[in-house]
Amino acid sequence: MIAAEALAAGLDTPTLCELAGWPRNADARDIRDAFERALAESGIGLPDRGLARRHALRRMAVRLINGEMAPADVATDDWWEAEAETAAEQSFVALIPQCDCCIEYTLGLDRQTWAVRLRNAALALTSSPPIDPGC
Repeated sequence: MIAAEALAAGLDTPTLCELAGWPRNADARDIRDAFERALAESGIGLPDRGLARRHALRRMAVRLINGEMAPADVATDDWWEAEAETAAEQSFVALIPQCDCCIEYTLGLDRQTWAVRLRNAALALTSSPPIDPGC
């Protein structure tokens, strides 16, 4: 879908055209490889993994604030060990437990207090200056 949206926005490369026609259940590694080729054909470089994770962390905070995800959903993946550089990032990451069941054990907070603090940290993160273009 991202490839189709990029084409609609005017970005046109042979690999992007090919990628836009791929099925939804295509192999994720093949999709990533093709997407990287399409970006290279366009002269667009990918950020390093750390910077990409910081951008994703900010997007997750936005989704939390907009109600697109529940507070418990942030306890998925390995966000709790994300490399946070700014104070706002550090405050948000510090409230992400390793798993949903460990909130009280790891953070010493009841669920309601944790959810309020997490939302406040997400608001602070999203209102802080962006780290780079794209955030």
